[in-house]
Amino acid sequence: MNDVVRTIEVFALTQTRDTPYLGASRPGEEPNARGYLVRKGNRTVYPTFDRSVLLRIETRDGVVGWGETYGLVAPGAVAEIVRDLLADFTIGRDPSDPSAIHDDLYDLMRVRGYTGGFYVDALAAIDIALWDIAGRIAGRPVFELLGGARRMTIPAYVSGLPEKTADARAALAVSWQERGFDAFKFATPVADDGPAAEMESLRAALGPNARIAADMHWNQSAEEALALIEAMKPHGLWFAEAPVRTEDIAALEQVSKGTDVPIAVGEEWRTVWDMRHRIERCRISIVQPEMGHKGITNFVRIGALAAERGIDVLPHATIGAGIFLAASLQASATLPTLVGHEFQHSIFEPNRRLLAGDMDCREGAYHLPTGAGLGVRPSEEALRLMQRI
Repeated sequence: MNDVVRTIEVFALTQTRDTPYLGASRPGEEPNARGYLVRKGNRTVYPTFDRSVLLRIETRDGVVGWGETYGLVAPGAVAEIVRDLLADFTIGRDPSDPSAIHDDLYDLMRVRGYTGGFYVDALAAIDIALWDIAGRIAGRPVFELLGGARRMTIPAYVSGLPEKTADARAALAVSWQERGFDAFKFATPVADDGPAAEMESLRAALGPNARIAADMHWNQSAEEALALIEAMKPHGLWFAEAPVRTEDIAALEQVSKGTDVPIAVGEEWRTVWDMRHRIERCRISIVQPEMGHKGITNFVRIGALAAERGIDVLPHATIGAGIFLAASLQASATLPTLVGHEFQHSIFEPNRRLLAGDMDCREGAYHLPTGAGLGVRPSEEALRLMQRI
């Protein structure tokens, strides 16, 4: 008789940060009582701390799998969706076929906002944990269950330069270049002198061969985005990420067809359908699936569609405790058109202590964790920090 899911527990893991994500807050960006601040450059809310939601799923035979998703704001929303709805439809199921469970849970909400937001984030955490269990039961890494790894190291680009001035941000980039990294991305909302000036500063510091991309954080009209892209282009822009508001597919079409600079999108997508709706109209060069929003099942479906259409895959990565980063690397290693993976150094490095396993990023590349399932699990310190929600 096959093993079945017995219990699902939900936790939040919160850590303090010396500097908020994307760097020090600017005037007018003071955090509220909950520690949330709104970046004026993109009108998006961020916490002053790190936080993610983790799931611990255990089977009848005692096999434990870990999943993770975003908990930056309102983590209780994700927890309640798991507890009140998804858990009871997962308990008792055979974890050896995670995609079948994923699709059943997804279909539950077909007329209740199933396409995005907290619901699919919660589903992503369950999906990751079930793939972890499936690998542990089989005694194989997840990438083998997905058809096998095409590579055991993945090129990484340095993302985010959270310093207060352009000179300091350029110096930080150079410090990573000296450690073997040759690709970088900066965030335009915190490029205080403007994206073109930031691009010029980084190019002067990093030299002609470094690849430099701009994350535009969905905060422009099509006309504004094209003007900014053209201003950055003379300095050798690698790609422009998230140039327009994610809901505005017409604007994405206009931008993607109005420049020869590669356009990268997809971090915020939850399903392969989000990709399908856009690639029919837009000239997308790079897709950036984020494991914490999608889970392994949707992540690999997006990768398969990218391969079908000849689109490069360059996954997004905000790390949290590292569980969904490990899942991202496991799945990424199997994708035919993978060209690299984002490296959020300001989160990865201080959070190394939260993970047991040998996952690493060094000398310009990620090294996949070894072992069954995801190859990682929360460390003893992480277990002490986790709070049941």
